[in-house]
Amino acid sequence: MRKIFIDTNIVIDLLSKRTPFFEEAATLFSLADKNQIEISISSLTIANTSYLLLKQMDANKAKSIIRKLRLIVKTLSLDDKIIGLALNDETFSDFEDCLHYFTALENNQEIIITRNLKDFKNSKLPTMTAKQFIEMNKVSFV
Repeated sequence: MRKIFIDTNIVIDLLSKRTPFFEEAATLFSLADKNQIEISISSLTIANTSYLLLKQMDANKAKSIIRKLRLIVKTLSLDDKIIGLALNDETFSDFEDCLHYFTALENNQEIIITRNLKDFKNSKLPTMTAKQFIEMNKVSFV
C-alpha cells in the first residue's frame, strides 16, 4: 500500500469543503477509507486544523471532526530530531513546510500531496497535487 503524506491544506480543503479543491481531497480520503492508500499527516496538522475549526465552530464539534479524521489518517509525531532537521535546513523558506517535509522523510513516506508545489520544490520526495496524484493513478473523482 502506498504511503502518502498529506499537507495541511489538503485536510482543510476536505473539512471546509473548499472549492474547487474539495472533490480532489475527498477522492484521496475515500481511497484511504477503502484501504487503497495509507494517508499520513503530521501532528502539526492536527493542531493547525483544530485551530482553524475553532474559528468556525464550538470546541465539541471541532473535536468530533478531528476524531473522525483520525479514523482515516495515521498521525506522525513531530519530534526533537525533526525539529532539529528543520531548524538546520536552508532549502525551505517556510518553516511549517520544512517540518512537514522532514516528518514525511523520517517516516518513509513515498509522496507528499500539497496544493503548494513551489513550497516543496527542494523536496527529495515526489511532490504533487491531489489532482495530479488522482490523474496519475487513473482514479475517478468521488
